[in-house]
Amino acid sequence: MNIQEAKREICNTLKAYLSKDENGNYTYPVIRQRPVLLMGPPGIGKTAIMEQAARECGVGLVSYTITHHTRQSAIGLPEIVKKTYGGREMTVTEYTMSEIVASVYDCMEHTGKKEGILFIDEINCASETLAPVMLALLQNKTFGSHKIPDGWVLAAAGNPPQYNKSVREFDIVTLDRVREISIEPDCDVWLKYAWKNKIHQSIISYLSLKKQNFYIVENTGESKTFVTARGWEDLSRLIEGYEELDVPVTEELTGQFIHKEEIARDFCLYYRLYTKYDTDYGISGILKGNLDRDEMLKKENMASKGSFEERFTVVHLVLAALISDLEEYSDQDRLVTGLYSILGHLKKYLESYADIGCTEEFILQQKKSLQVKMEKELISPRQYREQKKIHKKLEEYIIKIKEEHINNAEKGWERIKTYFQEEVIKRKSLAAGYSKELDRAFEFIRDSFGDDQEMVLFVSEITQNPQIIDFIGQFGCDFYFKYSDRFLGNTQEKALREECINILNRK
Repeated sequence: MNIQEAKREICNTLKAYLSKDENGNYTYPVIRQRPVLLMGPPGIGKTAIMEQAARECGVGLVSYTITHHTRQSAIGLPEIVKKTYGGREMTVTEYTMSEIVASVYDCMEHTGKKEGILFIDEINCASETLAPVMLALLQNKTFGSHKIPDGWVLAAAGNPPQYNKSVREFDIVTLDRVREISIEPDCDVWLKYAWKNKIHQSIISYLSLKKQNFYIVENTGESKTFVTARGWEDLSRLIEGYEELDVPVTEELTGQFIHKEEIARDFCLYYRLYTKYDTDYGISGILKGNLDRDEMLKKENMASKGSFEERFTVVHLVLAALISDLEEYSDQDRLVTGLYSILGHLKKYLESYADIGCTEEFILQQKKSLQVKMEKELISPRQYREQKKIHKKLEEYIIKIKEEHINNAEKGWERIKTYFQEEVIKRKSLAAGYSKELDRAFEFIRDSFGDDQEMVLFVSEITQNPQIIDFIGQFGCDFYFKYSDRFLGNTQEKALREECINILNRK
């Protein structure tokens, strides 16, 4: 099972385990709620999918790496208490609440979410003293004498023994009480994640070309070489930072994340070619329509005569530019959509006031509400930042109104509508501009390579990108519809992409 399929299984599990009847009672018996145990190689994204599943299902998440804990923090500290048995008072040992179970209650209190996932990572690497505690957790959903609250689904993850010498094998009795899901690395699935999460385009391009270098873990004797999804993503973020600082990306730097010398070297060489081609072609100028016909002919001729690797890279450079330029429209679209929603509330608010100055109190209330949502983890950090932009824009409107000496609420609202309409017009202009960029991109690929495999690759990669596809769904693109009907009509997307790469590699 790949990581995306595992996430889907976790989401389905949450829905099944947390389903309720008309009286609000859980319909799935707690005793039958087997913990989900993810088993797979390191750095594949097991923790990340737990975060995604919790966010998508709207539940809480408490995550612990068990190797960081002692027996005391897991089951609580012992304390002496007095109890009466058979009329005699006796002293007995009890345990304070487990730090982990307490964190579940803290999460419920902090976020207001009464349901969630308790995720224990590296569960089969627990110390010898913790091993019985982990087995009891999987079998009984308890830490010591403290039960995990109802509504909280237990999930755990571990690495198979070939990747970690500290691994302890689970016995059949334990395995018969969990749902074990084996996860394998899948480059195609990760590339979809990479598009969505803005992994550096040079990495996407490199791994699209050389999928065999995506994930490798070799642990034989003293030799330890590994290349993981985590390594590629962390390298991506650092490349972005280094590019902003104009610091060179070296083989030594790459080797700090990609722990297989030949792959680190190979990627570093590819990255240099990628940046060189980016400079030589000036894709942004092509898409913006800044080149005259003679300059365009030179670029097209250079691309058509390039090696298969250069032609492949040029396609990905065009895609990278399209994705980057789409951000401006997407930001404006989110701003307009968010403003439309909040202005609907403001209109009702203004009905009770004659002075436009009341909007300051309205904005203050909105800010407080946003802060509470963020503290309760009801919105993501990205949504929080977007809402702050909307509040800032609304504050700008109020300042403009004051500068125009408008105090009346009704007249102020009319001015706000005018300001908002300007944002709508700007969004329309950005959409029209981006539609032209899409057309120029298709024209450049067509005029450089014809309707050959590079066009097939271009269309299939656009189909992979949800942001571009969403834009095309709203505004259309005749070139895309023409070529997608021709290339993707009766062909499975994954098979098509693989065939494109195979054709390019055979050249």
